[in-house]
Amino acid sequence: MKSLLNETYQLPVEAIEFYQKNRYIKLKNVLDAETLAYYGEAITRKVNEINKQDKPLDQRDTYGKAFLQIFNLWREDETCKEFVLSKRLGQIAAELMQADGARLYHDQALFKEAGGGITPWHADQYYWPLSTDKTVTAWIPLQPVPLEMGPLEFSAGSHAIVEGRELAISDDSEQKIQQKLRVTDFKHVIEPYDLGEVSFHSGWVFHRAGANNTDQIRKVMTMIYMDRDMILKEPENENQKKDWEVWCPGAKVGEVIDTYLNPVIYSK
Repeated sequence: MKSLLNETYQLPVEAIEFYQKNRYIKLKNVLDAETLAYYGEAITRKVNEINKQDKPLDQRDTYGKAFLQIFNLWREDETCKEFVLSKRLGQIAAELMQADGARLYHDQALFKEAGGGITPWHADQYYWPLSTDKTVTAWIPLQPVPLEMGPLEFSAGSHAIVEGRELAISDDSEQKIQQKLRVTDFKHVIEPYDLGEVSFHSGWVFHRAGANNTDQIRKVMTMIYMDRDMILKEPENENQKKDWEVWCPGAKVGEVIDTYLNPVIYSK
């Protein structure tokens, strides 16, 4: 089908400036309804096929209640691959990072079930063995996300805070980071998402999501991008060691992460 996935998105200079200051941005009309319906169906089908979560919600921990999480769908399905390797989304990522190109770190579907719990405050890059902060995650709802469905929330500009970066997603991170943000001037942004609206956030900006208080699944696809020339750093925690093995197999510390799992999606 013809879609917007490989067409250029006109990103205003003001948008890049906003992102550089706040390290998140929400952009309207990035994708159209037809594209989201077509690829959303393929993503949903694959998530349902791969998902092995069989514990009832009330028997899971906070992380388990937050979402069903399925990784690297681009390796599992050709239609999902077209979506994940979209030049349009890679172009936006590269321009926001102010990099010469965007390389895939990995993708992940994040489906928050009806009645699913909060996603605690956290910063993604705690998990990543990456040498710079030129990283960006595209958060792409496959349907509109009203407030009661648990849209992504941001603490604008909070990439400046170092305290809390060492916390994995947990009850502890929710409590400690919330406490820290409460005594700062960073704006807490909670807004619904229209269909076709996509947000982009950097690896060190703090973010969370509320519970899904509807009877529908909140279906979101995400892609994590890094600078095309990103260097692998020596891991600083066990999670970063695991990420190196799983998402950057064969990459060497001090060299560009150029593996079969990390294709360049867009170059200027």
